[in-house]
Amino acid sequence: MTYPLLAIYADESCLGNGKSGDNPGGAAGVIEWKHPKTEVIKRWDYWTSEPSTTNNRMALRSVIEAFNGISKKNTPFHVVFISDSKYIVDGMTAWVHGWAARGWTRKGGAIENLELWKDALRSLRHHVVEWKWVKGHAGHPQNEYANHLAISAATNLSSSGGLIDSKFEEWCESQKNRAVLAQTLASFPTAEEFKGKHRNWKL
Repeated sequence: MTYPLLAIYADESCLGNGKSGDNPGGAAGVIEWKHPKTEVIKRWDYWTSEPSTTNNRMALRSVIEAFNGISKKNTPFHVVFISDSKYIVDGMTAWVHGWAARGWTRKGGAIENLELWKDALRSLRHHVVEWKWVKGHAGHPQNEYANHLAISAATNLSSSGGLIDSKFEEWCESQKNRAVLAQTLASFPTAEEFKGKHRNWKL
C-alpha cells in the first residue's frame, strides 16, 4: 500500500537541562509534503512547551505533536522522521521492540518516560514510519530551523496549537549572512527510497 509521503524534521530543547529547579523545554518540527504534480513543497510548523522538563521528554513530545497533527488529516502517511536525538531514533528502531516483548519492562530498571513512549507509539499507529538520525548543530537547514522553533517555544513557553503554515523560507532568508546554515537544503525523500514499516504494538 502506497500512502502520501511526508518528511518531518524535529528537534527539542530544555533550558538548563539536568540542573536543579524548573527547566523549561520546547519540542518542535517542520513537516514537508511535495505536491505530486507540481512538485512544489508545502511546509507546516508545530511546537509545544513544558515549564519543567528534560530533553528526553521533549524529544518524545516532538514525535507525539507531529503525529497527532498529521493524524487530523484523516489519512495514513508514509513518514520519514528525521531527528538529531539518538534517544528517539534508537528507541524507535531498537529499544521499544525489546520492551514490548518483555511486557514493557527493562532489564536495567524502570523505563524512563514510559507513558510518553506509549503515547508516541499510539500517535503513529496509523502511519508507516522510517526513522533517521542527523547530526545536530551542524548547519542542516531543516534541523537548525526545528531547533530554532524548539528554543523559542522553551523560552516563551508557547504552543502552536497544532500545525500552522511554516515560516521556514523566511527564516532561511534571515540566516543568509550568518554561519548557521553550513549545509544545502535537504532534498525531499523519494518513494523508491522509503524504508518504513508498519508496527503492531501491544500497549
